Amino acid sequence: MSCYNVMAVLVNHRSKKAVEMQEVLTKHGCKIKMRLGLHEAGDVCSEDGLVVLQLCGSDEEIKDLENELNSIEGLKAKTITL
Repeated sequence: MSCYNVMAVLVNHRSKKAVEMQEVLTKHGCKIKMRLGLHEAGDVCSEDGLVVLQLCGSDEEIKDLENELNSIEGLKAKTITL
């Protein structure tokens, strides 16, 4: 099991997709070592964002998470194994 997996998740319309995305992340929570959420802030809160995850798990477990996130309209997930 490797902990050198980084997943980037591009989120469009994050206020509409946050609950559905959070359900998937909670389901796979034991595999998430680090989570970082980025979006434009200031006068107007952006509807687009980027979530960066450091993952520990088998290749199959990580692929399952990636596939579940990609099945949600408005999300695009991609994994990098270092």
